[in-house]
Amino acid sequence: MEKEKIMVKHHDVVGRYVTIEVDDCEYKVFYLQNGKGIPLICQHTAGCHNHQWRDLLEDEEITNNYNVIAYDLPRHGKSDPPHNKEWWKEEYKLTAEHYCNFVVKLCDALDLDNPIFMGSSFGGNVALQLALHHPNKFRAVIPVEAADYAPGFYLDWWRHPHANAAQVCASGVWDLMAPQSPEMDRWLTWHYYTQGSEAFKGDLHFYSVDHDLRNELENIDGRKCPVIMLTGTYDYLTPPEATENTARQIKGGVYIEMNDIGHFPMSENHDLFRVYLLEALKIIEEKTS
Repeated sequence: MEKEKIMVKHHDVVGRYVTIEVDDCEYKVFYLQNGKGIPLICQHTAGCHNHQWRDLLEDEEITNNYNVIAYDLPRHGKSDPPHNKEWWKEEYKLTAEHYCNFVVKLCDALDLDNPIFMGSSFGGNVALQLALHHPNKFRAVIPVEAADYAPGFYLDWWRHPHANAAQVCASGVWDLMAPQSPEMDRWLTWHYYTQGSEAFKGDLHFYSVDHDLRNELENIDGRKCPVIMLTGTYDYLTPPEATENTARQIKGGVYIEMNDIGHFPMSENHDLFRVYLLEALKIIEEKTS
């Protein structure tokens, strides 16, 4: 009897682990990688994981020229909390300093030469922190859905005992997406957030408490480390005017407004997001060539 033919498709994206030490914490970090050329390292949003960058990792126009790396921050996705500490005995509160130190150590461990850093939401905010504190480590940064300050979101009810934390965290992101975004992609973004509720509140400690660059923007030199900021018109968490105002105060800062997209552009509508990302990458190329 002839075997039934089953469609099989192997993808070029590869997943690996690397162990690094950051501020006396030993982390086994998972990352996905695909492409060649200039390193483009990508940080997911708060309470989520690297699968948000699934389409970027397989976008041939970009991976032909960029080595795309999307990692899971410790406590997210496939990256565990620290292996050398009793982490369950203390509350997780991410700080700007530790976050920056982690990104720098990871880039060093992966031997990335002058990478571009791109992060979204709390990942976009840390991109600003990196441009301020580690400008010589990066070719450029692309803060997506970011601003100098975003108070008010470090709330107890993200983990309230009377609420289903996974449902609360996931539902909290639904109306941050544009209604024009494909329904499948919006539901996938919702699904990712049902998986990351334990880390969400601790991430927001950085986002809404420890991240405050209102008096520091003039110290970021976008001529030394280009800063290209992108925000969607449907993002009320970080509205376009907040991002534009931030970029205006950075020497050489660039702001690009993304029409018909929300707070999770890379996962809610990659086909539209890539148009603006390619524009940002072209600007970086012009500024660094």
